[in-house]
Amino acid sequence: MTQSRTPFRDRLEALLARLDGRRAEERVFVKLYSDTARAEADAADRRLSDGKSLGPLDGRIISIKDLFDVAGEPTLAGSIIRRAAEPATADAAIVQGLRAAGAVILGKTHMTEFAFTAVGLNPHYPVPGNAIDASLVPGGSSSGAAVSVAEGTSEIAIGSDTGGSVRIPAALNGLVGFKPTARRVPLNGAFPLSSSLDSIGPLARTVADCALADAIMAGDTPGPLTPLALDGLKLGIPKGLLLEELAPEVAKAFEASLQTLTRVGAKIAECSIDDLLARFAEATSIGSIAAIEGSRIHCNWLEDRDAPVDNRVTSTLRRRLTVPDAALEKLLRTRQDLIRAMDEQLAPHDLLILPTTPIPAVAIASVEHDKQEYRRVEDLLLRNTQVANQFDLTAITLPMAGTSLPAGLMLMGRSGADEMLLAAAASVERLLQVS
Repeated sequence: MTQSRTPFRDRLEALLARLDGRRAEERVFVKLYSDTARAEADAADRRLSDGKSLGPLDGRIISIKDLFDVAGEPTLAGSIIRRAAEPATADAAIVQGLRAAGAVILGKTHMTEFAFTAVGLNPHYPVPGNAIDASLVPGGSSSGAAVSVAEGTSEIAIGSDTGGSVRIPAALNGLVGFKPTARRVPLNGAFPLSSSLDSIGPLARTVADCALADAIMAGDTPGPLTPLALDGLKLGIPKGLLLEELAPEVAKAFEASLQTLTRVGAKIAECSIDDLLARFAEATSIGSIAAIEGSRIHCNWLEDRDAPVDNRVTSTLRRRLTVPDAALEKLLRTRQDLIRAMDEQLAPHDLLILPTTPIPAVAIASVEHDKQEYRRVEDLLLRNTQVANQFDLTAITLPMAGTSLPAGLMLMGRSGADEMLLAAAASVERLLQVS
């Protein structure tokens, strides 16, 4: 993205004025850091004037999800019960890294409670409606993160992804969202959901901006993103479960994307991973890894039946408290076996390609009070994205052209193939540019 010549402080002030104008009905940010952001923007302007830029992130306006520690304040993670928590003693590792690179941290964005649900609703706060149409769900759990970028109140947002929480809202709001290999970005100072599945990733308008933020957070030296040649790139389409129940326009846009890739020489072949998905489903019949590990994190308040926590969170976590530790340990060993099996299955392909979510955003009103419809929508939104977390893959969503509401095209790569995935995604992005 070409940097504007407008001084960073001027750009920040324009955003702060915009946010101040809607202060009484703010739905995207849970907290603004106006004073520190001004100081950071001023410092970036001085460096720019002196020719001492810290790099490509210097002066860029960033929002962070409400689960990252900022020194001196409690980390709420979308929950009102944490308002009395001890203040963080230091910034999260990724916040430290972003600040060191010159980022202007504008504020913390809304999220679903404890990052546990994927539709984007949190009963304690107004819903940050989808940036395309505020009557539609934003997706979760990084709901405010996606809306902040899509509406232009931040250039890059940082979220977390345990089952799709970066990629789902990115797809539903017409953005790029990147989930790195889980161990790539340090989790220090990020409120956990599942130590086995959590990852931290960026949401932005371009692959290049996602790659930039990812490199900074991973402790790498950011450099130009060199697109990967698509001619000869081997893409596997996981026929079966992950392509069922597609909304007609999502199916049509996906097919059009495949045809365009084929025309430039990409080698597309069908494959099947349904056997591994079935084995994973059988292993998690005792409960999902996120729910079981989450129940251990939240055991201190789960016994309190009056705890003011979203029932969509408490009902699942309370059931998983009864799962013995030995059963969890066995499940995690089984997961490692399935990760190795998936890696072998993917060996003939450079990447897998599929729709990020089978459906676009639905109306908030359709799921807000209808438990059955909420569950149906959430299951669909999570179905494809959670595969990357379950099998320790890296994945990215890109906007697909040809739909009335935003829909995402997801590329998934083998564990550790983050740089190759980003390079391929940059080429696919250029080819399938959404106007």
